[in-house]
Amino acid sequence: MSSSDRRLFLLSGLAALAGCGFAPAYAPGGGGAALMGQIGVTAPDSRAGFLLTREIETRLGRPSAPRYELRPAISLVSEAIAIDRSNVAARFNLIGTVQYALTDLETGEVVDRGKVTNFTGYSSFGTPVATQAAQRDAEARLMQMLADQMLTRLTAAAGARAQ
Repeated sequence: MSSSDRRLFLLSGLAALAGCGFAPAYAPGGGGAALMGQIGVTAPDSRAGFLLTREIETRLGRPSAPRYELRPAISLVSEAIAIDRSNVAARFNLIGTVQYALTDLETGEVVDRGKVTNFTGYSSFGTPVATQAAQRDAEARLMQMLADQMLTRLTAAAGARAQ
C-alpha cells in the first residue's frame, strides 16, 4: 500500500467515525470531561475502599464542591485454586465485586447504578508475611481494575446523558 493510499484510508476512517457520532470521552463536552472534578466518593471503611477511592480520585480529581456522590459497596472473596501434595493451598484467586450508585446531589436522584466484577491471583509463599504481602498487592491490583471498569461505565453513561 502506497503512502497516499494509507492517508486516504486513514482520512476515510476518521470521517466514518465522525459520521457515526464518535467523540473522544475526555474532549470538551465529552462524558469523561463532564465528570472531571465532579464526583465525590463516600468515605471508605476498609483498605479496599481506600484503594478504590484513591484510584477514582487519581483519574477524576478530588472535587471541592462535588455535583455527584458515588457510593461503592465492595465485596471480596478469596478462593484457593491450587493445592499442593501436602493439601496446602499454593495459589488463590481474589474475586472482587463493586456495586455502585451515582447520585446527583442537587436533585437526590440516582443517575446511574451498576455492578462490576473482576479477579486477580496471588501465590502463597513459604512465610505468612510473604503471603500477606502478595494478598495485599493483589487487592491493590484488583481495586485498580474495578475502578477502571466502573469509570468506563460512568463515562459512557455521562456521554449518553450529554447527547
